[in-house]
Amino acid sequence: MRLTLHTDYALRTLIFVGLRSGRLASIAEIAAAFRISENHLTKVVHGLGRAGFLDTVRGRGGGLRLARPPEAIRVGDVVRATEEDLALVACFAGADGLPSGGPCLIAGHCRLQSALAEALAAFMAVLDGVTLAELLAPRQEALRALLGLEAPPPPLPQVSRA
Repeated sequence: MRLTLHTDYALRTLIFVGLRSGRLASIAEIAAAFRISENHLTKVVHGLGRAGFLDTVRGRGGGLRLARPPEAIRVGDVVRATEEDLALVACFAGADGLPSGGPCLIAGHCRLQSALAEALAAFMAVLDGVTLAELLAPRQEALRALLGLEAPPPPLPQVSRA
């Protein structure tokens, strides 16, 4: 299976925004960091917003931020939201019960369809077991350096109330 560039850009965008640690990111920053088209990225960001992964803040000083904590964003959900068709071959039946690529002479008599459905389910199960937080956690400093991002500000000291 090969995921589309749209999904690739969506995952990269979420990683970039997740590394911002609550600070807003812009489409221009993300596009520059990954050397990708701002126009294409705008479409990706729009889809991520509609799917509930990103919040967009309009106006001066606006930008993008995660709509939910990184721990609540599963990679499998992002893939499902960004891929138009997860069918691995044309013999998978469409909504009308007919193969989506036209009639298949051996549909229903071979094991290919069920084997590929099982493989796709296993693939998605692995992606469902990975969150954005897990993608960010092991090497945040290295990722920030590669993308030209500054480190997040240190947490504010706790004030004791005695």
